[in-house]
Amino acid sequence: MASVIYFLDSKGKPLLSRDYKGDIPSSSIEKFPLLLLESEEENSAAPPVFNYQGINYLYLVHNDLYLLALTKKNEDVLQIMLFLNRIIEVLTQYFKHLEEESIRDNFVVIYELLDEMMDFGRPQTTDTKILKEYITQESHALVKSFKNSINNINVRPPNAVTNSVSWRQEGIMYKKNEVFLDVIESINMLINSNGQVLRSEILGKVKIKSNLSGMPDLRLGLNDKGMFGGNPSTSVPNSNTLTSNALPSSNGITNTTTATTNRQKGLEMEDIKFHQCVRLSKFENERIITFIPPDGEFDLMTYRLSTPIKPLIWVDCKIFIHSNSRIEIKAKAKAQIKKRSIANNVEIIIPVPEDADSPKFKTSSGSIKYTPENSCIVWKIKQFNGGKEAAMISELGLPSVDNEEPLFKNKRPIQIKFQIPYFITTGLQVRYLRINEPKMQYQSYPWVRYITQSGDDYTIRINQTMT
Repeated sequence: MASVIYFLDSKGKPLLSRDYKGDIPSSSIEKFPLLLLESEEENSAAPPVFNYQGINYLYLVHNDLYLLALTKKNEDVLQIMLFLNRIIEVLTQYFKHLEEESIRDNFVVIYELLDEMMDFGRPQTTDTKILKEYITQESHALVKSFKNSINNINVRPPNAVTNSVSWRQEGIMYKKNEVFLDVIESINMLINSNGQVLRSEILGKVKIKSNLSGMPDLRLGLNDKGMFGGNPSTSVPNSNTLTSNALPSSNGITNTTTATTNRQKGLEMEDIKFHQCVRLSKFENERIITFIPPDGEFDLMTYRLSTPIKPLIWVDCKIFIHSNSRIEIKAKAKAQIKKRSIANNVEIIIPVPEDADSPKFKTSSGSIKYTPENSCIVWKIKQFNGGKEAAMISELGLPSVDNEEPLFKNKRPIQIKFQIPYFITTGLQVRYLRINEPKMQYQSYPWVRYITQSGDDYTIRINQTMT
């Protein structure tokens, strides 16, 4: 793996480094800015990996910082890049913002973390929950220790490090044993002004919050015939298993989502990623997801689907510019979901000219607010029932300038935000969630919730007319 880890500023000057093997000369780092510049001149974008005089340079860029790993051997590049990503995630959780100033203010903690996360160039513990047990930002020191003799003090690692299940401690106890499971799908979509979908994707995750005592072993059953491919396990839940029809939602109402998997089309997930607690061999052979969960919240599984879907919330928006003196916006929104479904907290963000003023609004549903700092108007609908429509008209003043060319050439699309509970676009369903703690044999309460929401890139292009 890596021989040296460097943190560099935007100019390539070292801020902090940790040498694990001592086999790379310190002068090698001086070549990095020049090599990076040469690589950028040869390519439109500099590659994240290059070799010079037998030394491999692997780097990531984060907030104007370079996180660089050097190695001499022919190592697994993806493993090193993954480790650099984990360093960024861990330090971000420690300091909230990883930037040059936070590195300068926390040298001691970063050195301790680098020592615990890697040993002689090999990754060790990268779980933030475990690291926070004995490395604290306040004390800048290991805090758990005990005396074996009168004169010697030894550092005691957390129990999770010495267990076969490194992501969970022993001895966890709860008065009420519960598991909260959320199936969340985010929709990213680009739609033209005529309603044609140009690009769409679904980013999904199965999120779990575990409040369980002891060392519970969980088995999760999904309607995975069309989703994962192959033959799913034919095992039947025992009497202690709760099926999806018996799984209450987080508000205490039994969740009976009506979405079903399209097995004829055979939707296949892409980029499936599991938490390290999942037994991959069991899943690959039998299509069964079994795991001992970490304590607290974590993402059990993430996936992606690039499949064409119709817009769940559609907005037909037209902008009329009247002689460069005023701008008129007419928009009609429609919830293209089933009638029994409701889209909550709908926000339709429509861009307007930066110098617009004197806003006037009229809407059939919801409320409209002009936000000049963002040069847009925000149309909010708290609850938007499936199959319903809403309309609004806005008028804003523009500087009076005699010019044949329109002052406002809008290139920004409409952004839409929403959340639809009890609905999943792909039809992924939890068939059962079995919880077994062999020593305690306690009664547990699983709760399941389904949510479809807008992603970071749910946008619609606008029609613009000059009058």
